[in-house]
Parts: sequence; C-alpha cells; structure tokens
Amino acid sequence: MKKSSKNNYSEKNRNQFKKSPDSKIYSKDTNSSKKNNRFSQKPPNNKGVNNLNSVNKNKNNFSTFKTRKPIYKSNFEVFNKGQDIFQEHSNKKNFDDWIWGKHSVFEALIGERPINRIWCTSEIFSSEKFYILLKNLKQKGVLIEEVSWSRLSQLTFGASHQGVVLQLASSKTISLEELIDFSKKSSTYPIILALDGITDPHNIGAIIRSAEAFDCKGIIIPQRRSAGLTGTVAKVAAGALEHLPVSRVVNLNRALEKLKNNGFFVVGLSGDGQLSISQFHKKTPLVVIVGAEDKGISLLTQKKCDFLIRIPLKGKTSSLNASVAAAISLFHLTSN
Repeated sequence: MKKSSKNNYSEKNRNQFKKSPDSKIYSKDTNSSKKNNRFSQKPPNNKGVNNLNSVNKNKNNFSTFKTRKPIYKSNFEVFNKGQDIFQEHSNKKNFDDWIWGKHSVFEALIGERPINRIWCTSEIFSSEKFYILLKNLKQKGVLIEEVSWSRLSQLTFGASHQGVVLQLASSKTISLEELIDFSKKSSTYPIILALDGITDPHNIGAIIRSAEAFDCKGIIIPQRRSAGLTGTVAKVAAGALEHLPVSRVVNLNRALEKLKNNGFFVVGLSGDGQLSISQFHKKTPLVVIVGAEDKGISLLTQKKCDFLIRIPLKGKTSSLNASVAAAISLFHLTSN
C-alpha cells in the first residue's frame, strides 16, 4: 500500500510539471507564465566574467581610499564654540534684569536694588558678608535658592557667574506690616488681593493692572509657587505696578492669620463657594484670595478663609482665567 501510494504521488507530480527545453529544470504547468519565465530564463553567458570584473573594479575603488588620522579639536576651538552658543542663547533670552559675579552681585545687594530671586552655591553662604545680606533678604521675602555650580552654568548659558546669580525685580516690595498700615490709612474698608499659586507672570501683571484700576490697596504674593515682579509682569501691568504696593511673604497662611488679627475678613474665590459674589455685601476690611485656574486655592489656604465665594457661570465654560476672575470679583466688591 505504501509503495503504490508513493508511485501515484510521483505520477501525479510528474503530470503537473513539465521539463523546459531551455533551462533543463522542471517548472509547474500553470497559466501564470510570467512567474515561470522569471526562473526559466537563461542567465547571461558572461555573468561570471562580469561579476569578476565588478569585483576587480570595486577592489580598485577601495584601493584608492586613503586612511585619515582622527581630528581632535583644541581647547581653544571648544571654548570659542561655547562662547558662540552663549551668545546665541543670550540673544534669545532677556538677561537685562540678571546680574552675576561676586563683585557685581554684592554691589547690587548693598545698593538696596529691588531683587526678585537669587541663585547661589554653598560657597557663597560661607562668606560672612554675603551670609548676612542673604539672611536679611530672605526675611523680606526674596526667594534664595542654593544650587550646584553646573545649575548656575545652565541658567546663564555658560557665563562666568562665580557661584552667584540674581534677578532684579521691576519694583520694590514692602513688608506685610507696612501694607496693613498703608491700607488702613488709605481707606475705611480697604481691599487687598492675595495670590495663591499663580506662576504665570502674564496673569500676575493683568491682576495688578485690574487691582489698581479698582482701587485695590495692595497685592500679597508668596515667596514660593508664584511668579515674581519680573519685567514681563511690569510690562503686562502697563504702569500699574508703580502705583500699587506689593508685599512678598514667606508663608501665605501665616500672613492671612496676621491680617485676621488686624481686623481683615478673608474670602476666597472658588467654584465651590457657599455664596455667590453678588450676594456678598459685608462692609469690612477685606482680603480676597485668588488661586490658579487649574488648581485653585490650596486646601490649607481654604481653611483660613472666613468665606468661599463663587462667580456664577451660565455658559458651558467651567472656569475663568485667574486675572479675569480677579477683575470680576473686584468690580462686584467695590460696587457695593
């Protein structure tokens, strides 16, 4: 049985294939002649010669290549390239309000210029003259960060910073006590804005502009999680920063406690507020807290509020930009 089945199988295959008279190979007898012709065509008689010639030709081509020694750039060339990169990036980034270098920074500190932020290495803190100045500035609300040497090089795009960099502020800040005294002398029911977690300088500039327009008596910004009084803030504020006092505090929640002890009523703007802003008519010195659009007022700061008020929205938009919310709230609160 096995033998006969084998013969049948070979006979069947023999019928399916036919011998090509040209190529001496068997090809399947089907209608797709193009596929069969691809394999049944004779190779050119001079294929081996051509291949040999091509090999010799390639060999000759390779023989024409010359080995080259590796080129090493000198330190001078690398230094020049670094300077070019610094120039390119410094043109893109505005360094008009930046100062670096020990002598330049020290003169700016003793000259009592308004300062927004300071970056320095641990070596600067070991200097007695710098330590005393930096300690006093931190108490006044200036943000001071201890960073590595490489981080300073990254911030300044490779400039010779000598371990210390500062960013000037566009306006001087005052202490919280000074702001409280000024606001109470200026009005019977003063309004002060406190900003919580607003890091966009454009928003802060727009809020300052609206606050001054509605006769707000001052702005409070925290030392961290907030944009400082940079050139962008001053530009967006359109001159309002020159007429509105700003206090930068180390801890916003402690500042709110101090304001409460001085007779201020604290309200926070929140989409989940218990009361609509149009229903709030309390006549008292007031602190209005404005949070960032995405996160709002922090939970700890909400606990410091006497009231959470909301701006009713009638459309499908679920929230407002922080500067827009501040302007609307000031309009309502100053109209009462």
